[in-house]
Amino acid sequence: MSDYTTLYTGEDDHGPLLVMEDKEVRLLSFGDNDEQSKLLKSALHVPMHTYLQAMLLVLLFIKPKRVIVLGLGGGGLIHALRNFDRGINITAVELREAVIEVAKRYFWLPLGKKLNLIHQDANEFLSEANHKKADVIFADIYHGDGVDEQQLSETFIANAAALLKSEGYLVLNCWKEHSRNTALLAQLEQHFGDVRACLTGGGNWVVLAGKQARQISASALKAEAQQLSQQLDFPLSRSLTRFEPWES
Repeated sequence: MSDYTTLYTGEDDHGPLLVMEDKEVRLLSFGDNDEQSKLLKSALHVPMHTYLQAMLLVLLFIKPKRVIVLGLGGGGLIHALRNFDRGINITAVELREAVIEVAKRYFWLPLGKKLNLIHQDANEFLSEANHKKADVIFADIYHGDGVDEQQLSETFIANAAALLKSEGYLVLNCWKEHSRNTALLAQLEQHFGDVRACLTGGGNWVVLAGKQARQISASALKAEAQQLSQQLDFPLSRSLTRFEPWES
């Protein structure tokens, strides 16, 4: 990352935080050779990472009015959702208060009444079970060493399912090796009627789990993806070709 200019360096109880940029992009990093978030400065709403593009495939199945984002980072997902529909109520839950402050200061978060930022552990947030139910929960909880394993636990999935509306979706950002995690699949199948996944070119395993079973043809998905791509301002075709039911 020697080609980048460092804008900010800091550290909290969970480790370092760095903000860097070049002429085109701005990065949030939690350590050496780590990219937690990457924003295109000329188009903040266009996801630079393929896993974020894959997570937005959920918009093929549901047009949410209320979403919960677990793991804020630099707010790339929030920018994309706000561009898609400015009326979506977004609650973003972030463990590290320093990350929230950095995101607000350096990553142009679209602050306002429709965005609620909460400084709390995501597992504690879910376990409280006293929040308004959401249409979609996006779980993207990572630290410098990778995915937070609690995100894959039976308790986490059960609590997330309980916080979703009857036709809601849980979207999990995992690693490629989790595609072989049959225990995770079994846990998801206990609470969700439709479980699909996408292996991204960046090595992420993005899971979309819907409360209700859905029957939709490949041709219908392709047609929907073409229209959605125009709304999101980036092509979904690459993610869609890797997207399929996750079955044991």
